[in-house]
Amino acid sequence: MQRRQSSETLKKPPQAHHKNQTDLSAWRKGRRTDPEKSVQSHQSPNDQENDSEQDSLEEALSYFGQVQDRVSLRKNNVLQKHLTTVESVALQRGLPPEGFDVLLKVALSGKLADTVNTRLLKSLVPASVIPETSVVSAVSWLCVSKCSDNIQLLFLRWLITMFDFIDHKEELHALYGFFFSFLQDEKMCPYVCHLLYLLTRKESVKPFRIRRLLDLQVKMGMQPHLQALLSLYKLFCPELVTITLPGKMKTYFKNSEGPWKAAINTVRRRNQANSPVFQTLFLGTAQPQSRKRKWNTQLMIPASSTNRNDLEEDREKNCVKLYSRDESFPVEQLQTFSQLLQNIHRLEFPSQMGSVLTNPLLLHYMNCIKDESVYLRLYYWMGQTLQEECTWCVADNSQYEEEFKDFLETVYKTECFLQEGFSSCEEFLYKSLPLWDGVCCRSQVLRLVSWIPLGTFSEMKSHLYDPLAQLFFTSSLYFKCSVIESLKELLQNWLNWHVIHLDSESDSQVHSLNTTLSGLVNTVAELIHFVGRISTVALRLENNHLFLLYFILDFYETVCDMYLRYNLPLLIMPPAGVFYPALLSMDSVNLNQLCYIMYRYRTNLVAAKENDLSKKKMLQFKFSSQTYQEYNQYLIAMVGCLWTSSVFQKDTHPQGLRMDDELLKKTAVKEVKTSFNIVNHPAMMGYAVRFLQQAWPDDTTFNFSLIKGRRWDWYLEYLYSQGLEGLKVFIESSINRVSQASHSKAENVQV
Repeated sequence: MQRRQSSETLKKPPQAHHKNQTDLSAWRKGRRTDPEKSVQSHQSPNDQENDSEQDSLEEALSYFGQVQDRVSLRKNNVLQKHLTTVESVALQRGLPPEGFDVLLKVALSGKLADTVNTRLLKSLVPASVIPETSVVSAVSWLCVSKCSDNIQLLFLRWLITMFDFIDHKEELHALYGFFFSFLQDEKMCPYVCHLLYLLTRKESVKPFRIRRLLDLQVKMGMQPHLQALLSLYKLFCPELVTITLPGKMKTYFKNSEGPWKAAINTVRRRNQANSPVFQTLFLGTAQPQSRKRKWNTQLMIPASSTNRNDLEEDREKNCVKLYSRDESFPVEQLQTFSQLLQNIHRLEFPSQMGSVLTNPLLLHYMNCIKDESVYLRLYYWMGQTLQEECTWCVADNSQYEEEFKDFLETVYKTECFLQEGFSSCEEFLYKSLPLWDGVCCRSQVLRLVSWIPLGTFSEMKSHLYDPLAQLFFTSSLYFKCSVIESLKELLQNWLNWHVIHLDSESDSQVHSLNTTLSGLVNTVAELIHFVGRISTVALRLENNHLFLLYFILDFYETVCDMYLRYNLPLLIMPPAGVFYPALLSMDSVNLNQLCYIMYRYRTNLVAAKENDLSKKKMLQFKFSSQTYQEYNQYLIAMVGCLWTSSVFQKDTHPQGLRMDDELLKKTAVKEVKTSFNIVNHPAMMGYAVRFLQQAWPDDTTFNFSLIKGRRWDWYLEYLYSQGLEGLKVFIESSINRVSQASHSKAENVQV
């Protein structure tokens, strides 16, 4: 009697629920039906085909809704026909919301063979959303044990996969205890834990549930799915979960979406291509959907089964109720920043944490409220997604490179917004970089590298530096530049992290700060040494290419200012393989940048020396004498090269430019000693020519020897006027005569 009534309900929905149901014709056309327009329009061949599909699906649903006794698939042409119809429509277009109630009931009622039930469950792919009432009704069939264990397991996998397609979750949350009771089944336990992980709220954590999980852990061992649920419980109620759990993130749950993944992708692409309206209606987002709706969806009320006016009315009513009651605030209702401020302490995060990535309001919440449970769930979801969707780790994913690229871009933007890297991204990079070809998603991967959290050198060497170095030396010039840029941003992010944490430390935390500082200094030093090594080799491989040299000097522009700008007691000079190619560069931009870098090194070293002499508390880390010695050697070389023309006699660096007079004579270069001063230097010769043209417009001999005495000073002023600020500050700080002249000039201006 009940089944007959449900069949009639399918044909003629109750009047009281007409606003929340989508009829099959509306599903067929991808929009709400309009009687006036439908009468006026003429049916195309596609519409006729859709009508035929609709009729066939209606017949199939009616048939399955009226099944009374156990039916065998063998030699039953009617059953085979309707089963094929459901599979065909579901896998191509997806099923309408009202089809799930019928198919779930018949699949879990045990009236059909497991082969048929399996095919039905694998065909349950939604065109839009899945009604919560259908899911709750299906769960009730688990109580009567009509279906086999394999069907129950497949149903749980389907429920986990389709969790984010269910239009509401309140009644499902009420069944938390029912699902928890299935943990005793060893086969179902991993999937039940996964489902509970999605459903868990703070009020779900109870002492008896914790005891039950601990008992299961003793019985089964340290299973990852049990650790996941216990970790979430511990974050919600740390006073109840006192055991120590592994802190390192890993893959907690098995992939549940295998049978439905391809079908979901097919349905989404077909529906988006055929109906522009569908892009707006499908799960409440107007953006193009990716395969993973979980991470590409704006959090809004699903609009696929209601029209716009109904949606707005319901939203207003719900908002009134939410503001009037002291209860959690669902993120689906969060629309403005003022709402976030008013409800920041009672926000209820979505079960699928990936949707947080595209919601700026929730990212603001994560920045303000350091809720560890939110981060744990986001890290788990992100780690799982990165592992499953990586296009160079999973062979079948190569066709989805663009979508994976968009996902990585979204993750990177989220890290920039939160100003911190995700440990799940770090783990993904460490696992996938050895397999990476350096081409697929290049810019996105290197951007993620720049947000790797601070770690130990041994771990970073084997998982980051070594794989990057192998790709670096065998790749193009532009890849080398991209890697250097990424490592510079990584260094800056670490230094910014240090500044933030240094400001937040109190006097009582000095010991802890020193321990943290020691680790930071060592890790940063190793990063700088690594960049120095690969930069030296890269410049040799690329014949000191100016473009590469620019990126390398840009990295050292951050390094030279670490002490004063970032309060880090560390300064490391660039290796000779970087310094001398920059000093002898053919490009004035690189030479000017080197001059500025040397000026900032001087400023930082002088400040460190003064601080050391005054014995301030901060400098418990003293710079080595080797740093000062190296700087002085480089300074002598630069002054001797650009100013005194004595670089070939006075350069004391082991890899420097010192040469015997006899060797210099063999070069047969006239005025060889002055070849690299600020007049004759290959990078400065263009400025010297233009200066001579302006000073002596009638002289076409370009006699550089004329630039001396007062004209030398005029030439200096000319260089400064051309924007060579790095050269200016270096000369004024390192040349005594110019330094004294600039000081006296400044005093005269003040008088």
